[in-house]
This record gives sequence, C-alpha cells and structure tokens, in this order.
Amino acid sequence: MLSETEKPVVLIVDDDDEIRYSLGRVLGNQGYQIDTAASGEEGIEKVREGRAPDLIFLDIRMGGISGIEALQHMRSVDSNLQIILMTAFGTAQTAIEAMKFGAYDYIMKPFDPEKVIELARSAILATQDLKSVDNYETKTNIDDYKEGIVGNSAAMQEVFKIMGQVAASDATVLITGQSGSGKELIANGIYQHSLRSGGPYMAVNCAAIPENLIESELFGHEKGSFTGATSKRIGKFEQCDRGTIFLDEIGDMSLATQTKILRVLQDGEIQRVGGSETIKVDVRVIAATNKDLEAMVEEKTFREDLYYRLNVFRIRVPSLVERHEDIPDIVDFMLQNLVRERKAKATKLSADAMNALCRYAWPGNVRELGNVVYHSAVVAQGEAILLKDLPETILKAVEAQPSFPTDSGENSPQDSNVEAFPKSGLLVPPESSSTPIPQTPIASPSPRSLPEAFDLVFQRLKEREGRRILDVIEKQMIKRAIEDTGGNQARAAEILGITRNTLKKRLDEYAAQEAERV
Repeated sequence: MLSETEKPVVLIVDDDDEIRYSLGRVLGNQGYQIDTAASGEEGIEKVREGRAPDLIFLDIRMGGISGIEALQHMRSVDSNLQIILMTAFGTAQTAIEAMKFGAYDYIMKPFDPEKVIELARSAILATQDLKSVDNYETKTNIDDYKEGIVGNSAAMQEVFKIMGQVAASDATVLITGQSGSGKELIANGIYQHSLRSGGPYMAVNCAAIPENLIESELFGHEKGSFTGATSKRIGKFEQCDRGTIFLDEIGDMSLATQTKILRVLQDGEIQRVGGSETIKVDVRVIAATNKDLEAMVEEKTFREDLYYRLNVFRIRVPSLVERHEDIPDIVDFMLQNLVRERKAKATKLSADAMNALCRYAWPGNVRELGNVVYHSAVVAQGEAILLKDLPETILKAVEAQPSFPTDSGENSPQDSNVEAFPKSGLLVPPESSSTPIPQTPIASPSPRSLPEAFDLVFQRLKEREGRRILDVIEKQMIKRAIEDTGGNQARAAEILGITRNTLKKRLDEYAAQEAERV
C-alpha cells in the first residue's frame, strides 16, 4: 500500500464548497491525496509553499483572480504543472485561452465522474512521464550538421563515404531511396563539398511539373514557341552553367524529356523549346528517384541508355527503419532547429515519448518524423514533449506492436540506442483503487498480424545476424519464392517485385558465395 507521501497529490481550487467536496470524494476514492483551496490566490500560495501537486483542478470563474490568471501564476512558479480548468461556460474563447496558457485540458460542469477519473489518470501519467525529462541530454550540436544530414549509424556512414568519394569529381550521381528518406539533403551535401560549390545549384522536382511545361522549365523557350510564351525564357540548365542541377523524381519524366536529358549528359548541349540554336552548357547532374529504374528499363518506360548515364555513381539512402538508432539524434537536431527558428519552445523529450518514436515504423521516413516532431513541439505545454503530445496515429501504431521482456532473456531487444531511453516509471495504482490506473499496454509476443510477425523476425535477426538483416531477409525471400514456384525464375521475380535480371544476378551472387565456402 502506498504511503501518504507516495500518493499522487491532487489540488482542487474552487470557491464552491460543494464542488471541492464532491470532486475530492471522487478522486479520493481513487487513492489520490486531496488538497483544496477556496480561491485562486490561495491555490497559488499552496503551489509556492508546499509540495508541488501532481495535478490541479482549477475553476475559471471565482471571486478574486480568475482561473486563467491563477493558471499563469502557477505555471510561472512551476512550468511542469498539469492543470485542468473547470467551467460551466464552454465558449470557444474559454477553450482557446485555456490551451494557449498551458492547461492540460478543461472540463465542463456538472462533472461526469468517469470522465473526471479518466482525465485525472492521464494527467498524472503525464506528470510521471515528465519526471524522466530531467535525464534528457542534448546529443547533437546542430552547427556540426550544416547540411542537415544527421546519422551515426553504420548505414549512414556508408552513405557519407560515397558522398566523399564523388564530391571531388564531376561524375553524375543517382540517388535512390524511399520518399522522405532525405535524398535531396544528400544531393545538396554532395554539391556543398564539390569543386562546383561556388557555382549555382538548382533543384527541380520532375514529378511536380506538368509534362507540357517541364521541357520549358529545364531548357527554356523562345518567345512565341507556344501559347503563353510571351517572352524568351532561360531554362534551369542554362542558369546552372558551371554549376549543379538536382533532378528529383527523375523516374516520373516522360520518354521525350528523357531523350533531351540524355543529350545534355552526352554532349553538354541543349535547345530551347521552339528554338534552333544549340547551346553549350557545363552542368553536373545529380538525379534521384524512389522508383525501380531497372524494372522501368525492362518495361520500356525509362530509357536504358539514360539509366546507364545516370548510374555512374549510385547512392542508396536507407529508410529510417533501417537506421532507427539515429532517431534520437535526428529528433534532437530537429528540436534545436525549431527553437533556433522560434517555431517552438520544446527542447526535450520524455523517455516514453522517445521510446514511442524509436518503435514506430516511419513509412514516411525522415520527412514524417520531422512533421511529427514539429506537431508535438507545438502541442507541448512546456519545454518537454511528453507521450501525450505525440499524434494519435503514432500512439495507436505503437500500442499495436508487441512488447518484449526487458530482462536478459532471449526475447530481450539488444539495441542500445533504444535502451538508452528506458520507459519511465509509470504510476502504480493505489491498492485501494477500485479502478486501476492504466499503464502502457503490453501485447502478446506471439505474432497476431503481419506487422507483428515482421517485428519478431527483425528482433531475432538483429540478435543473431547483427547489421546484415536486409541481406539475410532478401536471401531467404528469394529462396522461398524459387521453392514456391518450382524453380520458375520469371514467376518468382514477379512475386518478389523485381526484374528477372535482378533475380538472376542475386542467384549468381549466392552461388558464388556458396562456392567460396566449399
């Protein structure tokens, strides 16, 4: 049984004796230690002089100072206080003012006891979550990451090595990777460290420009060459002469435009739309795509000769799931940038919030992570992002994942970067409570869905194979597809979503590896 000093303290501030009594009784029956104040001024004094309450219920309309004023005074004393405002007048202004000044929530009178209990639990859990923030340490110096590329994982170190190799040359570079993985940052990083860093640099999103305008955008046009061409226009390639152009999502480019890009790469020549003059340009091309260009070449939707011209150096940017150990550094970098740009005040994360970010699958990669961090930093009421501040979609996805024991058993996750942010001690419900205070849900470790199955496979392979997880999974999937199709390579390639040439290449590699072992 919890002692009086261990019980969460709830301070109820209201000038109505009946409200203080009834609310105190409801929450007292849940095992909380109740303290009361009959005015905003008295409530402020209790916050200043006594033990900081774990939660405050504060009436908005009282004799003396208002609840909003009292809230501001209380949070000036302790910015980490969780305060729920109470009101019988639920206007838009009330809601806006309450949240603007950092209230945890506000609740309408008369009260629904179940709603009060639920709100109190979640607020006190937030208080417990906040205590872990004291251990948060800034992990990055944003001045060390001028290109905006953050990552100390082995996967990103390989990317940095290749960037260093190609930066000093004028070689064409093809950057591949999922949407949102940071391909444009890699391209900009190559430019910044290249011999052309003093020259112009332009990024063109090929997927965002209508097909009938992209040639004009890239190569320019002559006056009168088409409807609306009221004057001559200089295209991006001319503007980037002696510089670098980044062609993002080049897989979305039409075959006609691909032909003209090929001419630039082969001969360094362009022609404006509607013009006959051949113009020499000296431009380094860096291209990027999230599509399988090899498959597109086989399907005749991407020129094979252009593909080989682009693929002089290839950099594959890993997805965020492949380098999830970088998440704490990336989050820290993003928060520091938001503060520097005065877009948010939060500079820290609680342990539970960080663990949730590390466990999420991030289908939108770094771009999605950036949006979530920005959202959470704006929602956060103080200097720390708590678990409750994360978007509901993130919380639901993480709750649906299986949890693993944290002891030294075989199911224990071994990733030190996740373990560096252990779950904070969640509130243990008082033994006298008739309704237990919910803790973080723990799912069964046996897979009940495809995501759970993949999560289990990932954990096992991480323990056994170290950082070669993709290689192991790819090899097993190919082997399984060959077996499933009775050795029909064309059908196996179709199931796997790769070209037959790619499949044959992989099989040859595996055969060579086996031969070396013999």
